Formats: sequence, structure tokens, C-alpha cells
Amino acid sequence: MEYRLITQAGEVPHSSHLISWPGSPLLAELDVPVLAEMAKSKELADSQFACAPFARITLIPQDSWQEADGLLANLRALLKTATSKTLLLDVTALENETVRSSVLRWLFNLDHSLEDLGLKSAEKPSRRVKTLVGFCNPSQQKKMQEAFHQQHAVALGMIAARRLADIPSETCTPQFVVEEAQRLCVEYPTLRCEILDEHEIQEQGLGLLHAVGKGSSRPPRLLAIHYSGADSGPVRAYVGKGITFDTGGLWLKEGAGMYTMKYDMCGAANVLGLMLSIAELGLPVRAMGVLALAENAIGPDAMQPGSVARACNGMTVEINNTDAEGRLVLADAIAWASQRNNNTRFIIDLATLTGAVVKALGYELSGLMTQDEPLRERLTQAGKISGDEVWSLPLDNRLKKQTESAIADLCNTPTNNAAISASAAWLLHHFCPPEIPWAHLDVSGTALWREGGRSVASGRPIPLLIEHLMSDLSRD
Repeated sequence: MEYRLITQAGEVPHSSHLISWPGSPLLAELDVPVLAEMAKSKELADSQFACAPFARITLIPQDSWQEADGLLANLRALLKTATSKTLLLDVTALENETVRSSVLRWLFNLDHSLEDLGLKSAEKPSRRVKTLVGFCNPSQQKKMQEAFHQQHAVALGMIAARRLADIPSETCTPQFVVEEAQRLCVEYPTLRCEILDEHEIQEQGLGLLHAVGKGSSRPPRLLAIHYSGADSGPVRAYVGKGITFDTGGLWLKEGAGMYTMKYDMCGAANVLGLMLSIAELGLPVRAMGVLALAENAIGPDAMQPGSVARACNGMTVEINNTDAEGRLVLADAIAWASQRNNNTRFIIDLATLTGAVVKALGYELSGLMTQDEPLRERLTQAGKISGDEVWSLPLDNRLKKQTESAIADLCNTPTNNAAISASAAWLLHHFCPPEIPWAHLDVSGTALWREGGRSVASGRPIPLLIEHLMSDLSRD
């Protein structure tokens, strides 16, 4: 989606859909008779008649512009079917940073829809907003230009992640993800892809990733995306769970539980999207995104309950539940990422890891688990600013018994079925050296957007991580 900013009424695009508020300075400069009556309404006023030079005019009460959920609810209803390919958004009332970020990001995300996959042969493409024009006061122009630029870049990464995650899993295999990442990254000279195939995975000792992927005819991959926006300095590392489809393995899921399992790679997809957003913004930083890609399938070589596998850091894990595979691939990828650089500022992993976090926090909050208090505080603050919020769950030595094994260093699930989300994080923390700050984001509730009885990928928590990264850079 293209965008631009204007500061004068004479620059308004004809045949656009104007969305404004009753007291806006823009309205006083427009010679549109219907506006006087519309501005008197204390409720949302909307008209497609006598609107020239506009195709449609909508006035949303000023109070609604101060709260993201209410404003977005209005925008979703208004833009369900676009009237015009050009949207003129009056942003003079968008003074709240969180509301502004959330609204702009949502509008730019209109660039992706399930119909883009081309899987409905008879469906005609719907009319969509192709250009977003923002009207602001001259005094707001610098601030608004920065906001538009940042949220456009964030949405670019989110859309790449959403498109990838929405693709059916018979197409979206580990190798397909690698090829898609290479195709997208080649546009940015600052991005470089490093790939381990199934043989290199075994050679480098990633036994947990190998164990999960070896039951499938679609072999696993480890993809590292390196971003060089600076010649030196610490590396910020991100690790994503990429289970391209999760049957549960020999611990087979029920059919209803498998329906959305093509989305079990949202963590990896979002790491790819995050790296694209970082490159689009041209941030002066070194960063690495690691995607642990495998299909958890049933076959003659599938891992069995009771198996023991060794990670690349030498630790062994008893696999007492083959449907707890995400933490296995993450553990190996975290350990591998920690060994790649001698100056790692932090490692943050993200995964659709447990249904338990959805029961605890619902669909609006991502679960945050870390033992590093500064990292916890900064991620929490970044969530509040970006509108992509997190909520902390405990992570301390009281969880030790949840991962004890009689035969190996650890087991992958607690036998008492308690504290499932925190227990998974407790397992993961063993694979990041204590000198590297580490945080785990369980995005099982937030990685999907649920509306009208269906689920689609949301692109979260890319907004949170970009806000956190930019804040972290400001401390350097």
C-alpha cells in the first residue's frame, strides 16, 4: 500500500473516502455542504451522497480517536468493503502514540487477504484501499511522517509473515519456507540467509530438531537470517518455532485440534517478517533471526514416547510426549543461536507453544517468561507503547521438578499436567547460557486473528519486537 502526507485542504485527493472527526481543522477548509449537518451528530456520521469531491465521508466522534479498540472497531466496519481505492485519513486527532501506531498498522495490513492466495476459483477480487493519504497540521508533519514510515515497515513484515502462515501446509513445507525467505531477503543487501539441511542439522548436533523432523518425508531445515545494519556491536537474536504442520506425532491430536496446525509455524514466520521490517527501516544494528523448521508427522521414523535426544549444547531430553515438539526445536535453535556470536545482547524466542497460555491470558495478551528483569521490564513497556501487549508468567526454580527425568537431563513435559506454559519455558531456559539475557514469548493466543468464526494469521508480535528493538537502540 502506498502512502503520503498532506497538510493543506487543496491537496485532498478526489474520489477518496474521507475519515475525519467533527472538530477537525480540515473540515472548515472544505466547501462540502453535507459536512455541516454531519458535524452536528454526536454519533458516527457516514454519507456517500452529496460528498463531492469525495466518494464517501465518515465523521467519527472525537472521543473515539483516543482509544484504539473503539476506533479500530469503527474502521473495521467501515472498510469491510472499500468505497474507494484511496483513503484520506484525518490524523490531526491521533495524538496518542499507541492509538496512532495501532490504527496505521491495521490500515497498512489491509494489503493482505486470504483471497490473495488464489484458492477460490470463482471469487472476484474485492475492492481494496491501495493508497493511504494522511492529513495533518504542519506542526505534526515530522512526527506523523515518522509514524507512517515505521508502521508501514512493521506492516510489511507482518504481511509477509501472515501470507506465509496462511498458506496450506502441503505447500508450506520447511523447504518452501526457506525458499520464500530467500526470495524476500534478496531485495535487501543487508540480509543474508544461512541454511542447514537435514544432513547438516545432524552434523552440527541439533538432535532435538532432527528428532522432531525425521518422521516426515519433508525434512527439517534450520534457517538463519543475518542482518548487517552495522559493522560492529552486539547481535540481537530472535528464534522462531516453525512446525509447518503438527499432527502431534505418535501422540496424535484429535481432528478438531489439528485443524489450525498449519499455523504452528507462526513463530518462525514472524521472525522472518521481523527481519524484513528491520531491513526496511534500515536500523543501525546487527541482528539474527533463526527459524527452526520441521513437520511433526507420523511415519516409520517418527520419534517415539520415551526416546532420548541430544541437543547441540550437549544436554539430553527425554521425549515423553511427541506433541510437545515445539519446545524441542526451539531448545536446539536457542542453543545454536547462543553459540554463533561472542557478543549477543539478548535472545528472544517466539512460538505458538501451549494452549495453556490461551486459557491463562486469552487472545489479546502474549505470555512473557524470563528471568532477566531489565528485559522483562523493557518488553512490557514496548508492549504498552505498541499496543501489542505481553503479560508475565513466573519462571523460577520452583518449576524444576516439572522437567526432571530419570533417564535424561530433562523431560519435555511435566507428568502432572500442571503449569504447562511456564514448565515449557523452564525447559527452554536451560539452552541459553546464563550470561545472555533471554526471554520466551508464547504467542499461541495472539498469533492468530479470530473474526467471524475463522482464524487467520495476525503478524503479532512483530510490532512489540520492533518497538522493543528501537527502544533498545536508543540506549546504545
